[in-house]
Amino acid sequence: MAETAIIVGAGSGLSAALARLFHKEGMRVALAARNPGKLADLCTETNAKAYACDAGKPDDVAALFASVAADIGSPDLVVYNASGRARGPIAEIDPGDVMKAITIGCYGGFLVGQQAAKAMLKTGKGSILFTGASASVKGFKLSAAFAMGKFGLRGLTQSMARELAPQNIHVAHFVIDGGIGRAGDPRANERGPDGLLDPDAIAATYLQIHRQHRSAWTAEIELRPWVETY
Repeated sequence: MAETAIIVGAGSGLSAALARLFHKEGMRVALAARNPGKLADLCTETNAKAYACDAGKPDDVAALFASVAADIGSPDLVVYNASGRARGPIAEIDPGDVMKAITIGCYGGFLVGQQAAKAMLKTGKGSILFTGASASVKGFKLSAAFAMGKFGLRGLTQSMARELAPQNIHVAHFVIDGGIGRAGDPRANERGPDGLLDPDAIAATYLQIHRQHRSAWTAEIELRPWVETY
């Protein structure tokens, strides 16, 4: 029976690469975004179904999982790829913008992870994968909100992994430590060959983690271009 994959925070970058790979692997793909209209071409390409969902709203997330279960099946793989940013000096940044960034960066991950866990506990299997960043392990200046969200998401993943692994649910966190390339990216000229992360290569690693045998599960993996400084 075909697996069902849900990608929350879908767009044109990493999530699109994930959708293409999952479709190639024979999975039924659900894409969730606040503006699902932007996913029309990707849905056509991957035979995916798009859903409107604000990851920071509990009712939206619960409705997403209920709709996907009814439309294409209970999830075997859930990827949380949404993030929120609010950049500025700590003495000047707007608290409301910080709250929005943390809500999407961390709280939304909790909401999605909770619904994924509820579904997978019923079926007795599944993978829940969270997309982190350099900011998951080191906070940069002018980027407190992003670091707060990503640090929190990492902590959520660690807690969920310890709770759910004994119940055959694989939870893993990905530290994406570097820029993700895109077509025509001007940074490619600055950094040279393979100076940016290839979204297709990242997607292949996500699939590999999902396919891991449970005798040797990965809880966290760090991906970076070979030229990235530590």
